[in-house]
Amino acid sequence: MSESAASAAAALLDRIQAPQGAGRDIPDAATREIIGRAPVHAVAELDDAIARAKAAQPAWEALGHEKRSELLLAAADAIDANAEALAHLLSREQGKPLNGPNARFELGACTAWLRTNAATVLEPQVLVDDETLHAELVYKAAGVVGAIGPWNWPLMITIWQIGPSLRMGNTVVAKPSEYTPLSVLAMLAIMNEVLPADVLIGISGDREVGARLASHPDIAKIMFTGSTATGRRIIESSAGNLARLTLELGGNDAGIVLPDTDVAAIAEDLFWGAFINTGQTCAALKRLYVHDSVYEQVVDALAGIAASVPIGNGLDENNVLGPLQNRAQFDIVSRLVDEARSRGARIVTGGEAATELGELFYRPTIVADIDNDAALVQEEQFGPALPVIRYSDVDEAFALANAVDVGLGASVWSSDPEAARAAASQMQSGTVWINSHGGLHPMVPFGGVKSSGYGLEFGVEGLKSVAVTQVVSGPGRKA
Repeated sequence: MSESAASAAAALLDRIQAPQGAGRDIPDAATREIIGRAPVHAVAELDDAIARAKAAQPAWEALGHEKRSELLLAAADAIDANAEALAHLLSREQGKPLNGPNARFELGACTAWLRTNAATVLEPQVLVDDETLHAELVYKAAGVVGAIGPWNWPLMITIWQIGPSLRMGNTVVAKPSEYTPLSVLAMLAIMNEVLPADVLIGISGDREVGARLASHPDIAKIMFTGSTATGRRIIESSAGNLARLTLELGGNDAGIVLPDTDVAAIAEDLFWGAFINTGQTCAALKRLYVHDSVYEQVVDALAGIAASVPIGNGLDENNVLGPLQNRAQFDIVSRLVDEARSRGARIVTGGEAATELGELFYRPTIVADIDNDAALVQEEQFGPALPVIRYSDVDEAFALANAVDVGLGASVWSSDPEAARAAASQMQSGTVWINSHGGLHPMVPFGGVKSSGYGLEFGVEGLKSVAVTQVVSGPGRKA
């Protein structure tokens, strides 16, 4: 990372951080030194932000789709112009390295999704068109959207929430995670250089502010990505104002390797399906079921990659894995791996903290010969540890994969894609990937089933999710 990018990141920080002596200190995930001070807004400041967003919404909607799309493209250009500075700040705050599927990748995804939001067309749906009746279903802005983001992909997921919302004529009040507020607030400040005043407002606060955002009577729609437990609280908080909800909640994604699979052909994709962002991804591969016939091959291949992949401070251009973002998540990963070890599971590689690298680094870990009822299998680890479960009966493997209360993503791996596609229908998840895991496309809808939430994001369905419908019905064609 160049000195100029570091200087630009510091300048971005100066624009958005709290004054000296105020706010909350935010540490570098790798070094634990303080990066800057996040503002800590009060509930009264949130209420004012919502009032301003509500006042700005009618004029924003009245601009029309074409003008709003032009402004979203301009916002994407502004992010691109500041991408290196934002990547530097993101890498320090979140911990993900600059290279690999990490910080620079995340900035690229932000602008790709914004541009897709701007270009996607949502036409009225003609329901009846005959001699007696012409009826159309049209989509209109909902009003003010409350966007509550996570700490693992803070910029990208914020764009997933605010991009379609703005495109459809809503205004947005966005609250980043308390762990990663600086990079999000910086990105919003850049976007607001081209957007009209009060169309997009960032609020940085504690859980009290988040609860108020979910329950505020002037919030028409809540978009939330995070844990299932917090999602349930948002449902309860939003009951009073009947806000519409899109919830992308916890996952414990399973992958099934079928017996005919060419291990060498899939090993790299398997690894990154699990370890992208150091395993801190909602739709990462978190449980891998492998048939007896290829089990040891898969375990050895994954362990070889895990032992060789560069890990360390994200600002080092050579690294592609970083630390856990926070102490709470580090402790969860440590506990789950230790419990697996105590039960007799085989730690093939890793299984310990990398203390020489920093406080929150944990070595990429492959755990073999583990029982399906182990906590590392049944709980979402959200970190760099993958349990590999042996099976001999394919039907049993699918039964085990489905025997959890979440269903965000899943994958089936096979040298016969058609057989894998046929098998995919057995998976209880919102998305099933064939011979890959976790890849997303801005035009392909994404969402979970069971306790992984509800509502779809991306593409046409994503635009519909931040709109309200209206049926316009009138006389039909004359004979």
